[in-house]
Amino acid sequence: MSTTSAAFSTDKIRKPWLAGLLTGLLFLCVCLSWGTTWLGIKIAVETVPPLTAAGLRFLIAFPLFITFALVRRDPIFFPRGTQGFFVFVTLMYFSVPYYLLNYGETHVSSGLTALLFSCMPVFILAFSALLLKERIYLSQIIGIVIGFGSLYMILRVQGVRVDRAEFWGVLAILAAAVMHALCYVITKKKGAQISVITYNALPIGIAGLLLFGLGLAMEEPQFSVISERSWWALIYLGICASVGGFIAYFVLLKRLSPVVLSFVFIIFPVFAVIIGSWYEGQFISPELALYSALLLLGFAITKVPVEQWLAARR
Repeated sequence: MSTTSAAFSTDKIRKPWLAGLLTGLLFLCVCLSWGTTWLGIKIAVETVPPLTAAGLRFLIAFPLFITFALVRRDPIFFPRGTQGFFVFVTLMYFSVPYYLLNYGETHVSSGLTALLFSCMPVFILAFSALLLKERIYLSQIIGIVIGFGSLYMILRVQGVRVDRAEFWGVLAILAAAVMHALCYVITKKKGAQISVITYNALPIGIAGLLLFGLGLAMEEPQFSVISERSWWALIYLGICASVGGFIAYFVLLKRLSPVVLSFVFIIFPVFAVIIGSWYEGQFISPELALYSALLLLGFAITKVPVEQWLAARR
């Protein structure tokens, strides 16, 4: 075999390996960026009020999203006739949920926030059945029972009580997960033709202005007392967690099946719990680890129904 032929053969062997490595690294990047988001929020709201923090995060991310849209020549504005949907996305996906997440993290640990938000696929399943008339399998119902039963035990282990502020933080985070789930389902029904970049760019800017303006009026933030650590957290949330994680996720959409990629929502809470516990000096008890694993297992079952998997095997 000639040297040229050998080199060509070697390249053909390496290319799939390199492509797989790149895909794995991108997947890890998304899990890390979204897994550290919760700790970033926790640090940001240490010295920045929730409304103001959410607004600043989006205002930092907005120019980068616009630049990304211009480079790819994607439209910035939603298609004509979808103005109502645009308002819905701006309010129900970006504005209200991210304020609720920031508010929740003033009372709840970053790891628990990530676990609570990992319930979102279950809410997507429920809304899909109600609004899109999609079938729910028995195994998915079992997964929901396992997941929420484990979540109840996690809240007991963490000591969250009805008469404590943490309870309202938990409700705020779950409400944010419900809103995001509803947006995903409505988007599947009404916004499938809108590019992912268009979907994010202008709504994130308007949401940022709205949240920041409300924060100035209602919270009267004292910028002189904002710590350097909180500023760095906001910059990280705006650039890395929002834009960087989004770009990596966007690339993975073309490399992986939606089912495989959706497991990001099962994996990133693991990173969040570990990183958050390390930063906040919290001990991960065996009970918390067990119930967290059961929670994520239950929600994983809802994403890949056993009945469908067996049918595909046959």
